Amino acid sequence: QVQLVESGGGLVQAGGSLRLSCAASGRIFRINFMAWYRQPPGKQRELVARITSGGDTDYVDSVKGRFTLSRDNAKNTVSLQMNSLKPEDTAVYYCNADVYTSAYTNMYPWGQGTQVTVSS
Repeated sequence: QVQLVESGGGLVQAGGSLRLSCAASGRIFRINFMAWYRQPPGKQRELVARITSGGDTDYVDSVKGRFTLSRDNAKNTVSLQMNSLKPEDTAVYYCNADVYTSAYTNMYPWGQGTQVTVSS
């Protein structure tokens, strides 16, 4: 089995910063993309940012220029640096990844979620 464990959420004032981290552990052969999703209160979960094993990144338009995604392939970790936070960034943030447990078997585990609250 593979587990994703997130850390780094919390309460911050608008304009502040937070850094989320996610570590994958377990039977890992390799990891393709790693990603962060978020689910605001009463809304659907949405993709925030994604990074490939080669370091290519994609961001949802609403966070471009404010959030930066990075990963450490050797440690199977991904981090989301969030700057200039806005109240609309308030959500539960989830880590997700495309994890291969063997050469031909993959899975898409989710982390437990970490709350980010931005006060105005």
